[in-house]
This record gives sequence, structure tokens and C-alpha cells, in this order.
Amino acid sequence: MNYQAINLNESAAQIKELWSPKVVGEIHDFQFKVVKIDGEFMWHEHQGADKVFIVLEGELFIAFRDGQVKVSQGEMVIIPGGPEHKPFAEKECHIMLVEPKEVVNTDSH
Repeated sequence: MNYQAINLNESAAQIKELWSPKVVGEIHDFQFKVVKIDGEFMWHEHQGADKVFIVLEGELFIAFRDGQVKVSQGEMVIIPGGPEHKPFAEKECHIMLVEPKEVVNTDSH
């Protein structure tokens, strides 16, 4: 078997487009995706699909209809499937997402 470490910062550095997650690994029915964001995404929800946001660099904010959460570098947040939310960043932020394979990126912001 070929064991190899995945450098998340290098993976993020290779991404050219904002809001375009790139799969860097899979385990069971989950994918690990690295994405660069800046500005605001759209309001959306993932019914029944919990999602993990891990901030590699910068600060991520996630707005909910009843408040928001700030996630700084080295922190993570678990967003349960169901509540409508809108991720945003005031300046470029690098994130790793962990989500079920069936979750489709809406690819719109």
C-alpha cells in the first residue's frame, strides 16, 4: 500500500478559483475538500447532511437566520443538516470541508 501525507496548505495554494472545492481525500461515504473563499456565498441548506468546516487560514463566518458563528484558523465547526446558512469571509480564507459524497456544491455565490 502507498501511504502518503496530504499537505492541505499546498493543496489550497494550487487552487485558482474561489468557491470551487477540490476533493483531496475520501473515507467511507465522506469527502475531504479544500476550498478558497472570499466574500459571500448564497443562503442554502443540506437536508440531513451534516458538514464540517475546518479553517486552515484566515477567518470564516457562517450566518444563520438567528445569528452567526466565527471560525478562526485552527478551529472547526459542525453544521447539522437542515438549518439554512450562508458562509462568508471578509478576506480570502482557506477551508477544509468534510461532507457526505452526495452533497453537491451549489457552485454559486
